[in-house]
Amino acid sequence: MHRLLQLRGRFTRWPLAAFFCLFACLSPVGAAEPAVDDAAVVDDMRERLPDDDSPAAAFGRLPLRPNALPDDVNDMLERHARSLVLREALTDERAQRRLLRRVRREVTELLSTEGYFTPSVEIDGDPPALVIEPGPRAVIGRVDIEFEGAVADAEAERAERRDELRRSWRLAEGQPFRQSDWSSAKQNLLDALTSRDYAAGALIESQAEVDAVAARVDLRLRLDSGPAFRFGDIEATGLALHDLDLVRRYSTVRAGDPYSTDALLAFERALLSSPYFGSAQISVDRDPAAAAATPVRIAVAEASSRRLSFGAGLSSNTGYRAEVGWSDNNLFKRSWLFNTAVRLEQLRQIAFADVLLPPAADGYRDSFGALAENADIQDLVTKRVGIGAVRARIRGNIEIRHSISLQREQREIDGLVTRTQKSLALNTSWTWREVDDLFDPRSGWVLNAQIGGGVEGLLSDTNFLRTYMKGQWFIPVGERDQIILRGEAGLTSGKADALPQDFLFRAGGSNSVRGYDYLKLGVREGNAIVGGRVLGVLSAEYVHWWSHQWGSAVFVDAGDATDSRKDFDFAYGAGAGVRWRSPAGPIAFDIAYGEREQSWRPHFSLAIAF
Repeated sequence: MHRLLQLRGRFTRWPLAAFFCLFACLSPVGAAEPAVDDAAVVDDMRERLPDDDSPAAAFGRLPLRPNALPDDVNDMLERHARSLVLREALTDERAQRRLLRRVRREVTELLSTEGYFTPSVEIDGDPPALVIEPGPRAVIGRVDIEFEGAVADAEAERAERRDELRRSWRLAEGQPFRQSDWSSAKQNLLDALTSRDYAAGALIESQAEVDAVAARVDLRLRLDSGPAFRFGDIEATGLALHDLDLVRRYSTVRAGDPYSTDALLAFERALLSSPYFGSAQISVDRDPAAAAATPVRIAVAEASSRRLSFGAGLSSNTGYRAEVGWSDNNLFKRSWLFNTAVRLEQLRQIAFADVLLPPAADGYRDSFGALAENADIQDLVTKRVGIGAVRARIRGNIEIRHSISLQREQREIDGLVTRTQKSLALNTSWTWREVDDLFDPRSGWVLNAQIGGGVEGLLSDTNFLRTYMKGQWFIPVGERDQIILRGEAGLTSGKADALPQDFLFRAGGSNSVRGYDYLKLGVREGNAIVGGRVLGVLSAEYVHWWSHQWGSAVFVDAGDATDSRKDFDFAYGAGAGVRWRSPAGPIAFDIAYGEREQSWRPHFSLAIAF
């Protein structure tokens, strides 16, 4: 129930209508109270005045004389003070008095929303203009925040939560009072309360005690948290092809867990990022009677189970590309995801088929598949076939992938088949992401580390161990710019001529060392460049964004791939480029000079964090 605002203090010139306007938003709100802005505050006043395009607007506007008000407050008066529109010619004293009454009433009400409670409003001059002496602007005085319900219990954990909520309060002592700030601060406090544990929390009382003469507003709020909520069972509607068990496999909440809006949002994101659902909306029962086990209700719309896709593109690394793909997210009516595609590029052609199983109860996602590839890059022709299986899990910001692969590769140089290699390899990869945006990071870092190998005689031609690490660091500069640092390092033990190229290293190209052709840096064998056992790449880039979508960059890259560390010698590249923020992430077009080859080369790529 809304309560009347309690007003204290000495008031000299304060119209009663201003009380109702100023404090209409100061009464208690429930969990759904929206924050308001200046336009919403004065809607009622605007309805009783004529529109600007009415015949009454033909007499022009009453101008504002320069005053001590801030520019944003003057702008607000110009936008919302409809009484400044002259509805009649000011030909006599009676018309001027009628105008002054309207202007005083409305301008005083509007200024009160900005904390000016004792303004002087007059019309003076020839031609007449509005003269405002705003008086002092009221500031926030004492702020008292009281709690009821479970959060008010004496336990140390509850006391810490109360302190946390008080620290989240946005209106500090001495800050200018604005009605919109007051309303949004209340809503922010309520959101902070209900975001964790207390789903039925409510703001049951709010008071602002105004001392107009002292230009001070004391604030008092009382919140009732209600009981602490815990999640109950998951319920879902909209399922036809898939079952409730599939929904539960993506769940980030468990029965008995404390209520959290972050957990619900993570659950919703997991469902939307899956291939099974086109939309998902999650809600809980906020009835305090259900607090011990509130049901989690999910309304989903299933995505189309089968899809045929076509694609085309162009890369400075592998040239023109065309692709056709097919997917089925309900293979054998078991919610298995089947993906297959044929991709034709100028330098490489690939056909693959993968089957991904739904997430397991422990969060791991298993998959298996087969691949065939033909590539002709730097005069090295490779023909490869392989099968493999992967077990992957994402927990927080860490992605872990365990894989096993069996592959056979035929290598051809100068028209002659030089060797056929085979390997059975185990590999583990860890990826850590701490960025502000996964697709377009401005700050943070990404790190990937891998280790894997095989054993001679166990379907491998040689013993080998491969280690690899790659990192990117995004450093914001000013409001728009950023520095991007990148590094790669790799080392493989074993006989290079007995290993598939997958376990060796080459460098060069748009995402490696710019200024050199794709995979041009490696070990020369005949007329071809083959992979080496040692890799090192460093890069530094400065990006300046001219607008939200367009930017430019300058960069320096260095790197090499060799068969031994004593042969390692950095090849340098430097250049500049253009950046465009596309829906898929920043697209980069660069021109770079390769110091070793003394030539310029273009590069373009989708420049997102790996």
